Formats: sequence, structure tokens, C-alpha cells
Amino acid sequence: ISINPGLCVEDYVEESGKVEAFEELVDEIIANGEKVIVFSQYTKMLKVLEGKLINNEIKYSYLDGKTPAKQRLIDVEKFNKSSTPVYLISLKAGGVGLNLTSASNVIVFDPWWNPAVEMQAIDRAHRIGQKNVVQVFKFITKGSIEEKIQILQSEKKELINSIVGDEEQFISKLSTEQLKYLLMEEFIEK
Repeated sequence: ISINPGLCVEDYVEESGKVEAFEELVDEIIANGEKVIVFSQYTKMLKVLEGKLINNEIKYSYLDGKTPAKQRLIDVEKFNKSSTPVYLISLKAGGVGLNLTSASNVIVFDPWWNPAVEMQAIDRAHRIGQKNVVQVFKFITKGSIEEKIQILQSEKKELINSIVGDEEQFISKLSTEQLKYLLMEEFIEK
């Protein structure tokens, strides 16, 4: 519901604030002569956005889990070489193996609880050959479960950083015995 009530509520006629923000941002990106990759975890939402692009006569590419592997590579190359400004991609389908360096903007339309999944998707634009600064926009509905997902992501990142990050350097402070305990105890007992 926080993404677009029309996905859940039958006969919902009001416009989603996120969809309106999407249209405004895409118009601005295109006016600046730039490209954008748009990720959503819901193909139904991608279809809503696709409808908006069609109504506004904006060229786009589309990729979801049903797109065959060979076609993905063709579509990615076509997007990178063409003037098509928008690429709609399913978050799960677009997380691995795509090199989209022609885009300098990424929109994460709805958050995913696992920050690594989002980062993999965002990294499709942060690839070897990228010549532009890449801007990332996350659409989060205020006062919704999406804010709680952001907090969960932040907590996961903090945990990871406290174990392997530069600030705490937790692993580098462990003794050899502590490392063995963490990594090998299970194997030593067997």
C-alpha cells in the first residue's frame, strides 16, 4: 500500500505520491539529457510505471525475471548505445550481470529489506567504464513500513561495519584463538 495503493485496493482511483514523484524526477532527468535505471521488486509496479512512460511518450526498456538471458544482454547493449532514457528493471532480475554504464541516475522505487540486494542492483550503474557521477534516489513513503525497512537496513550495515568495517576494525583486534573459535570450532569438533 505504501508503494502504490492501487496495487492492493480494488477500484483505487487516486494517484500515488510515489508515481507522481517518479514522473517529475524522470522528466527532470530526461530534460538534463541523462538516463535513469528504475528498480522495483514488484513487476506489477513496473507495469504501472511503464504505463506512465507510454502515456508520456517516453522511450524505455524493460527487464524482469521473464526476460530470457540472451535477450537481457541484447537489451542492455541496446540501452547503453541508444538514446532510450529509462530502463525499468525488476530488482531481483537486475541485481546481477548487467552493465548499465550509460545511466547516471538510479531510482529504487521501493526498498528491499536486504541492503545487499539493493546495492547489487545500484552497482549495475557503478561499473567499469562508468564516466558519470551516479545519483541514487530511494523513494520512501513517510510513516510507512518502508521507513522501518530503512532502519533495518541501517542496523544490518552497522553490524557488518562493526565486524569488518574500517571504523571498529573488530576482526583486526581479535586474537588468533578468537579467530579460530569463530571460524574453526565447528570443524575442530568434527
